[in-house]
Amino acid sequence: MEILNYINGEWVKPEVKEYADVVNPATGEVIAKTPLSAKSDVDAAAKAASEAFPAWRRVPVNDRVQYLFKLRNLMRDQMDEIAKLITDECGKTFEEAKAEMVRAVENVETACGMPHLGKGEFVEDIASGIDETMIRQPVGVCATIAPFNFPGMIPFWYLPYALAAGNTYIIKPSEKVPMTMQYIFKLIEQVGFPKGVINMVNGAKEAVDGILEHPAIRAVTFVGSTSVARYIYATAAAHGKRVQAQGGAKNPVIVMPDADMETAVKIIADSAFGCAGQRCLAVSLAVTVAEARNEFTELICDAASSRVVGYGLDSGVQMGPVINQASRQRIEGLIGLGAREGANVCVDGRGTKIKGYEKGSFVRPTVIADVQPGSEIWKTEIFGPVLGLMHVNTIEEAIALANSGVYGNQASLFTTSGNAARRFRYEVEAGNVGINIGVAAPMAFFPFSGWKDSFFGDMHGQGMDAVEFFTQKKVVIERWPKEWSRKF
Repeated sequence: MEILNYINGEWVKPEVKEYADVVNPATGEVIAKTPLSAKSDVDAAAKAASEAFPAWRRVPVNDRVQYLFKLRNLMRDQMDEIAKLITDECGKTFEEAKAEMVRAVENVETACGMPHLGKGEFVEDIASGIDETMIRQPVGVCATIAPFNFPGMIPFWYLPYALAAGNTYIIKPSEKVPMTMQYIFKLIEQVGFPKGVINMVNGAKEAVDGILEHPAIRAVTFVGSTSVARYIYATAAAHGKRVQAQGGAKNPVIVMPDADMETAVKIIADSAFGCAGQRCLAVSLAVTVAEARNEFTELICDAASSRVVGYGLDSGVQMGPVINQASRQRIEGLIGLGAREGANVCVDGRGTKIKGYEKGSFVRPTVIADVQPGSEIWKTEIFGPVLGLMHVNTIEEAIALANSGVYGNQASLFTTSGNAARRFRYEVEAGNVGINIGVAAPMAFFPFSGWKDSFFGDMHGQGMDAVEFFTQKKVVIERWPKEWSRKF
């Protein structure tokens, strides 16, 4: 597949000298090359989006969402083809890739409610004969800098809401996984949006900086590591833009002695090892309370050891590779660091070789017990299929431990006690909370929350937060008297 930019309704081959290899992480084969576009390519996209904005914002909202209805239908019809591309360039299993696209479609469907979601407010007679109105208007040109781990879903936390609200848009996919969005933009082309309303620029840091610095781009969204999120937030804000930047995570799960242990282990294993642990809501630390320790440890080690690892399009495979060899080496290095820090590697996924896919970037599920608070393995986001185990005696200690880290993306609790669940929900410092849930991923009509160093900004993606982010409020105070008084 040739990777092109999409600017002003046309496919454009950027004139670049540098390309990034797109590697199938299961086979190690180069399957495409991403052009590393320059700031001039971003400028062309921003110019197209700026020129398209005045006409697009005047399209009635009922008509704008009709384009989204058409896109939703095309995405549903082509879901299997998109999922195969996600598996090939990202590594996750086919079923995981399909589940990702279901979430993308749900966001398009939610954004189709913009005729209701985008309504303002009105109060008559705030003073005699004077009325006050709040209306929402689009921000202008907006952009998303997307990550590699959910190439089909994450842009749709933002794109449909922005378009439905009357904004124009630019997407920069991750240079590691450009094929998914390349295919989706072919569907966008079929929908027939007016030229310049949606644009795509492929590239790496220069393209990112072009987005952050461009004066025509008014709002930027990002998902990735905390270090890069800080950079995105600071740079975009310094250039006067609205920003929401989703950062990293180190998500704890607390397992109480009264939990349904077999079910809890299955759900936690799916959370920790699903998508090879490469998702910001993956459980990465399991904290057992009191006598839950021995049974949970034994069962989670069995679950990790028995998980079927391989190429995501092969039958029966439960977990695919990590994104590339550099990521594999980094993850294996952190497992080794955990061992040197005194933790016990109960199930070791290092050195994995899958028959027929010897060049793949595979790390089997790994379980590390006796992780110590304050250690590097405790505080570092591994972003791989590695679950650390810790133990405390009371739920008070468990909640304190969960709150002691710098991240606040997700926290989960497994229990049959309503009292424990309510206390946890009330006290835990995380934006997404799961009770007997391993991946607390909000539905499209709720915001994808995140606290502390897991998020920089005010409004999150999805739901009404996205509506707020992609609109600006205008308050109008007006008086229409029959006769003007001499005293105003």
